[in-house]
Amino acid sequence: MESGRRRRSSGKDMDTSVAPVIYNLFPRLVGTVAQWGGHLERISALGFTWVYLNPFHDPGFSGSLYAVRNPYRLNPSFDSDGGRSVSRQIGEFVARAESLGLAVMMDLVVNHTARDRELIDAHPDWYRRDDEGELLSPSAIDPADSRAVTVWGDLIELDFGHRVVRRELMDHFSEVARYYARLGVCGFRCDAAYKVPAEVWQEIIAAVREIRSDALFLAETVGCRAAEIENLKPAGFDYLLNSSKWWDFREPWLLEQYHRFRSVAPSISFPESHDTGRLAAEALPGVDPAVLCRQRYAFATVFASGVLMPVGFEYGFRRKLDVVTTSPADWEPPNLDLTGFVAAWNRLRRGWSGFAVEGAQRPVSFRQGDVAGLLRQATWRPEPAPDADTEWCLTLINRDLIRACAVELIGCPELAASGLGLEITPNRPSGPVVAGASLILKPGEVRVLLSPAAGRRCDGDRR
Repeated sequence: MESGRRRRSSGKDMDTSVAPVIYNLFPRLVGTVAQWGGHLERISALGFTWVYLNPFHDPGFSGSLYAVRNPYRLNPSFDSDGGRSVSRQIGEFVARAESLGLAVMMDLVVNHTARDRELIDAHPDWYRRDDEGELLSPSAIDPADSRAVTVWGDLIELDFGHRVVRRELMDHFSEVARYYARLGVCGFRCDAAYKVPAEVWQEIIAAVREIRSDALFLAETVGCRAAEIENLKPAGFDYLLNSSKWWDFREPWLLEQYHRFRSVAPSISFPESHDTGRLAAEALPGVDPAVLCRQRYAFATVFASGVLMPVGFEYGFRRKLDVVTTSPADWEPPNLDLTGFVAAWNRLRRGWSGFAVEGAQRPVSFRQGDVAGLLRQATWRPEPAPDADTEWCLTLINRDLIRACAVELIGCPELAASGLGLEITPNRPSGPVVAGASLILKPGEVRVLLSPAAGRRCDGDRR
């Protein structure tokens, strides 16, 4: 299944069938629109295909990026030209990105607005209220602890429960999305997608694709319940965000989620995001933060159909991004230099078309050592496809972040049947690895083998 699309930019072709490799350019950390543009050449050189911007609109009293007061006005903090229109500034940024082969994605916040938004007076019936008539604020579950619930008092929820109001809200947000699509934005990360009925998203997606058939829609679903994700299936999202960041490479829950939700849409992994702490700051005593960051980024690039990384990860930034308080003054001196590593693993994704699809995966156990294995098929099941049984990727992950680990490649029937695999791990000699061979994985290292059939396709793709 290929849910991506090929689009032509003003510069070079961008083949989004390879699935998105997304750089989150967090506006509060970077500064004005003009300053955003100064990062684009670097982002392109790192091998990213998309630039994702958190909300850049006029905010409410809290100043939170996600407390949108007016989606047609630019946040004063990002205004680089004394009040020049959002259409001119964003349009020029998009054109610059496209000239470098980068597509632009923005947040689309549909389930709530700022509490002090003008629409409250104009459309009081658009908002949810409690039994006493008070406006209701949205909340979310912490993906790491389902008992922890955060309530945002600076926001109020929109009410999609009444048919007439739902129609008005669908028209309103369809036009917001179409406005930015006309400026060249071709991707939309749909914030808290599970809080909005699938019918609403279906309408918005269809409206945008009337004017931009290549538009991509990513559902933000981290931390929601399984049934809420499955309810989004009719919406027609291109991708979901998965929870692989929190996997310990042992428990079965991640693969269970992966298989349950891949019929809804393929997914995107991330080693950290603007909602999480910085990974470099999470390293336990005795663990080199660079080893941890390399392990989680490499795993993210090969686990799912797409990958997302926020600005600063490549430098080992340690300060958590904050939608209210972060500013350009929080830009840190580089603690690490992961730029070459990130670029190499982004290039690896282009080597095999199987990385762009959500093929079946299962764990592979080895007799000794602390190495986790994942065997990923090339295509969706049960869809028929040439070489569906013989195109696979075997990912080896050293769980130990301090010690190297040896592993014998015994215990994977697919590898045994093929007789060998083709190593494509960046910064490792490429070439055949015989079934049963013993490999040494450095602390936290991730190594990747393709089946001979996948390797032949890989060679074809490179030509």
